[in-house]
Amino acid sequence: MEFKGDINQTVKEIKQSFRQMMDGAVAKSMRDKGVDYKLNWGATLPRLREMADEIGKNYDLAIALWKENVRECKILATMIMPADVMLPEVTDIWMEQITTQELAEQAAFNLFQYLPFAPEKAYKWMASDKELYQLCGFHVLSRIFMDKREPNERGINEFVDQALTALQGNSLPVRKAAMAAVQRFAELGLVYERIAKSAIKQINLDFL
Repeated sequence: MEFKGDINQTVKEIKQSFRQMMDGAVAKSMRDKGVDYKLNWGATLPRLREMADEIGKNYDLAIALWKENVRECKILATMIMPADVMLPEVTDIWMEQITTQELAEQAAFNLFQYLPFAPEKAYKWMASDKELYQLCGFHVLSRIFMDKREPNERGINEFVDQALTALQGNSLPVRKAAMAAVQRFAELGLVYERIAKSAIKQINLDFL
């Protein structure tokens, strides 16, 4: 896929290409579940991934796509943004503008986990009182733990405290993300497994 001309023209061409990917059933299902985008073509994630692979990493295009209140534009932006050049301030702006669970998860998996400052942001988001921030925080930490990056003592204490709070909270998506992060934490080694099991036992939950 080749896009010629300026960024605005490229964004226009990309948006036009979404029409060919339109899936009304997917879009309707999302609307029924309360997923609210100004425009949602219902394009599947594998199709968007193919498109992202063809485009390649492109900072300016990612910034331009993110500004569009279109589901596919925002998800594609998370896929093509080069993590090594994204600034913390830009990350904060994107995080503030995330309004759906799907976008929070896509941003965490496609982009945020790869940021050089990912752990710092994840710990901050995990401790937020905003549900989507917490969701992103726990998803990013899950990936960091999967990458066998071990937290320091302070990080361990912060993670355990926030995970226990989340596991007793009202948000099912956050509870699921927190439990997944606890399981990845336990996989870091025997000491971590013991810490996780002991913590989970405190709130009378079963450790899977």
